[in-house]
Amino acid sequence: MRLTTFCCLALAGSSLLAADLPGSHDLEVLPRFPHAEIVDFRQVEAERTYPQGNVRRISGQLRYEREVSAEGALTAATYRLPAGHVATEAFAQARTALLGQGSELLYWCEGRECGSSSLWANAVFGNARLYGPDERQAYALLRLAAPRRDSLLALYAITRGNRRDYLHVEQLDAAGELGELLPTPATLLRQLRADGQLLLPGLSGEPGAAWAELLARSLMLDSTLRVALAGAQAPAWRAALVERGVRAARLELDEAAVAGLRLNRLP
Repeated sequence: MRLTTFCCLALAGSSLLAADLPGSHDLEVLPRFPHAEIVDFRQVEAERTYPQGNVRRISGQLRYEREVSAEGALTAATYRLPAGHVATEAFAQARTALLGQGSELLYWCEGRECGSSSLWANAVFGNARLYGPDERQAYALLRLAAPRRDSLLALYAITRGNRRDYLHVEQLDAAGELGELLPTPATLLRQLRADGQLLLPGLSGEPGAAWAELLARSLMLDSTLRVALAGAQAPAWRAALVERGVRAARLELDEAAVAGLRLNRLP
């Protein structure tokens, strides 16, 4: 009896281990959502264009507000999530893990604001399994932290019409330098609202025009939002934001010692 029980457990264990697509594996930078299984996997040299805006088709052509294009080594994995867990849960866990490693969020959308799920699935990612209702999707594009600054990571979560939930992840290690990449103003505002703060370790010097304009535009999307700025150059950043139209009453200074610049949302 004991031998029979042991054999059954061993077979069950090997079936669990074999649930992933043969030859597939997790991305090194991204922890797996518990009990998720890989159902699609690719490793190829590819040229990719990742949207920084909702996806539409106009006159037969895909249209994005902004985009990031690069060529290099692509690793893509699609996870099917266990019953009882929704795609946005896995998406939130992945986003939090990547930001905790110092990755930079370049774009983030949810639901219908992302555009057509059919276009995301078939035109952007080339994976029909990812098609579902537009209101049940989420997408994020991140730039990885050093020493992987020339790598992009895309997340796409979808709950299909049959209630199956998937998280698709892609890491593109660019063959060349990516240069300066800026997030969208709406993405920074969403991150500030969701996390209560913006950590910008790269902004350790005097305010640059591009980032000052970007932060000002983000804050002006919500005229009721008040923030506290921390960092060695926080007074200079505050002055730069006021110069670009943000009301001074919305900007406080925080004396906390932080690397770069940090914005904390105030109640």
